[in-house]
Amino acid sequence: MGKYDDIIGLPHHVSSTRPHMPMLDRAAQFQPFRALTGYEDAVQETARYTDEKVELTEDEKALLDMELQRLSDDIANRPQVTLTYFRSDKRKAGGAYVTTTGRLKKIDDLEGTLILASGERIVIEDIIEIR
Repeated sequence: MGKYDDIIGLPHHVSSTRPHMPMLDRAAQFQPFRALTGYEDAVQETARYTDEKVELTEDEKALLDMELQRLSDDIANRPQVTLTYFRSDKRKAGGAYVTTTGRLKKIDDLEGTLILASGERIVIEDIIEIR
């Protein structure tokens, strides 16, 4: 005699109060469960490399000041400039060095920024090279 012989022939129960569950929903019950949601993203974020901001020497700062003065004198012509500057990372310590090219619209001494014709604002203290 088998273990389930007493119930094997009984009809399948159908609830009179609850609707029948569609097969798609029934299958969804058995999908894998991820207890550590976001863990892989956190690991990738931690492993993402960022640069540290380089501190310029006094000589390098003087050269940049001279270049800024030259650009200030030529601002009416909206000179084409290529700037390399440090952009801080919004999620973790450090950042990355970015190079951008555009027409110089304004030097805002009050805020300490260069404003390009595209509207991009670059903090003067973050600039390491002007071409």
